[in-house]
Amino acid sequence: MRLLVTGGAGFIGANFVRRTVERRPGVSVTVLDSLTYAGSRSSLIGVADAIRLVEGDLADSALVARLVAESDAVVNFAAETHVDNSLTDPARFVHSNVVGTFSVLEAVRRHGVRLHHVSTDEVYGDLPLHDAQRFTEATAYNPSSPYSATKASADLLVRAWVRSYGIAATISNCSNNYGPFQHVEKFIPRQITNLLTGRRPKLYGAGANVRDWIHVDDHNSAIWRILDDGVSGETYLIGADGERDNLSVLRMILELMGAGPDDFDHVRDRAGHDLRYAIDASKLRDELRWAPEHTDFAEGLRTTIAWYRANEWWWGPLKDDVEARYAECAQ
Repeated sequence: MRLLVTGGAGFIGANFVRRTVERRPGVSVTVLDSLTYAGSRSSLIGVADAIRLVEGDLADSALVARLVAESDAVVNFAAETHVDNSLTDPARFVHSNVVGTFSVLEAVRRHGVRLHHVSTDEVYGDLPLHDAQRFTEATAYNPSSPYSATKASADLLVRAWVRSYGIAATISNCSNNYGPFQHVEKFIPRQITNLLTGRRPKLYGAGANVRDWIHVDDHNSAIWRILDDGVSGETYLIGADGERDNLSVLRMILELMGAGPDDFDHVRDRAGHDLRYAIDASKLRDELRWAPEHTDFAEGLRTTIAWYRANEWWWGPLKDDVEARYAECAQ
């Protein structure tokens, strides 16, 4: 298989590329990435010689068409993803997430190439905090931020191209990922690296908001299962039953790193902060026989903390700029 991975130098994409190189020796991987602040050649150290890396914009239709024509399948990870950034610069999210996805769709339509589009559970909005309800493939879209609105737009474009033009495509909507190579602007690595650099962790509001956590390796194993066995035109939700409120996650990190349970600062809550995400992955589990491997969240956090301790060379140069941006947004 000749596989094109867009956004393959970002957090989830780079881990997917690494997994593919290690476990799928018959797959030839080309990565297309714009190498913005969230995508880095350094995330592909160790596998760089086994892949082809092309620097470019997903909205560059000529470039995308050329790379798709050389491929048997495309996995589209490429996206702007940070909610806070989408609140201050939504145009960048429309460009990457909507126009970029349109560029991919037109290329796969023209060349008859299989597409898997990677999305998020945030397209569904949020759920009540104290409720057993979870997102399913039938949940109506109700995005809350410019980020989730542009991802919802991209999903709907994929569905329309399947129905209108008959392209071979699947979609997955996944819950919150954690693991190695995640940018330090994100919740879990930000708290870890704050502690490693002598800063106090920060918590939005009271920390009651609930996220459904999944290890990035489990997310990527699910994507390969969908690539292998998924039905064209179908959407699959990916989750690992990892619901936890933000305060509990932060206190678990504090405990694992030898800090006190209250060694953090509360900060003003994010505008439009979604209350709760929760994934019902029954369809993926029952129809495609997928199951997560990283079911012990504390152990997953422990190994993630160990990775950040050992790899300051990767995240250290990013840290000061991230904290400066957070401080500016808080003013």
